[in-house]
Amino acid sequence: MSTTKRRNAAAAATLLALVIPAACGGEDSGADADSITVWTTDTLPDRVRATEAIIDRFTKETGVEVELVGVAEDQFTQTLTSAAAADELPDVIGSLSLASVRTLDANNLLDTDAAAAVVESLGADTFSQEALALTSDGDAQLSVPSEIWSQLLIYRKDLFEDAGLQPPETYDDIIAAAEELNSEGVAGFVGPTAPADTFTQQTFEHIALANGCELVDDGGGVVLDSSQCVGAFDFYGNLVTNYSVPGAQDVDTVRAAYFAGKTAMIVWSTFILDEMAALRNDALPSCPECRDDPAFLAKNSGFVTALQGPDGEEPAQFGEVVSWAIPTGSATEPAQQFVEYFMSDGYVDWIAIAPEGKFPAREGTAEEPQEYVDTWATLPVGVDKKAPLSDFYPPEVLEVLRTGPEAFDRWGITQGQGDLIGAIMGELPVPQAVAALASGEVDAQTAAEDAAQTVRSIQESLP
Repeated sequence: MSTTKRRNAAAAATLLALVIPAACGGEDSGADADSITVWTTDTLPDRVRATEAIIDRFTKETGVEVELVGVAEDQFTQTLTSAAAADELPDVIGSLSLASVRTLDANNLLDTDAAAAVVESLGADTFSQEALALTSDGDAQLSVPSEIWSQLLIYRKDLFEDAGLQPPETYDDIIAAAEELNSEGVAGFVGPTAPADTFTQQTFEHIALANGCELVDDGGGVVLDSSQCVGAFDFYGNLVTNYSVPGAQDVDTVRAAYFAGKTAMIVWSTFILDEMAALRNDALPSCPECRDDPAFLAKNSGFVTALQGPDGEEPAQFGEVVSWAIPTGSATEPAQQFVEYFMSDGYVDWIAIAPEGKFPAREGTAEEPQEYVDTWATLPVGVDKKAPLSDFYPPEVLEVLRTGPEAFDRWGITQGQGDLIGAIMGELPVPQAVAALASGEVDAQTAAEDAAQTVRSIQESLP
């Protein structure tokens, strides 16, 4: 499960695949109007309602009726396989991760011409070029990139300034800060080590990319036991063993430690921004200073996007590009019309569903190149309370979030190994290696070799 849905894991886990008739029989649609089926993995009730509202407007304006089918993320692969076997694929699939897009492509289930037509109609130069690159395979546009979320290293800016420390942008910076700030009451760094948590995978990949560690080489061969990867395992093992808190850590305990003021650094996604500003009652900051100022952490945190390791050629960052895809055999014209609507007339409302984790992959229009990015900064975030990010974070922080996608990289995606990525997310060999390393069962060399061996076995088992 991606960190985009991590804070709602319990709610999402209770959702079965659900079929939601939406926008049927809009007042402007006729009896013989086109109709399409749209899948989404964004099945949280508030997001489904917001999506339905956009669909209602789409149907009234176009006459195209839409059946919205919510597929819980952990059921997506099984549901997709069954639908493909029965020749019952939907016309559009939304909220797709990069790995899912590549899995669809590996099985020849994508209408890449339709995706390319949408991008061309909207204007390729209105999109983030990094997002287009990650959703392309050579000259083929696999999907239409919709939104982006970034992985961040978040740190207590006030503690760093008091100690005269530099922002933690490199491995050396991070270790120096962890050593200086680690104390009985405050850990230098808290990171995930749970072997069955995809958050562990995402965090380690973020750290590893900084050191030039890749899952596979350009030929598709597994290189997780390279010297760069051994160095990344050694660095992360040092952090979580010597400067963290006892016990296995997961997505919830890492956030809880930072919110309680018990750690100086964590890695988390941009979806934490509304919570740090005390806009969600189920995830309120609890640090001592937060009692008088609930938004204390929002005001006193710094954010680093791309990190640099000693063996990395340049700073790098983990992030996710979320897409709309048009499967083969779809009702192409209304499917393209639907995606274009959600990327134009309905785009602001779509991003507004969760602005803290939906940075626009389409930056603007031909007439106003930064329209959507500028609007994004003003959109209210939160659940129980709502306010714009700009109410809590200064312009320089929002600029960090704007520029984050420029350094995005991902294991296996650009090497054409998206199906392998999907497969390893099912078995999680990297989190298992991290857990063994953190518990002292293995050293960094062995952790890297064990993970690499398991990934090779998974790769050999793929059709």
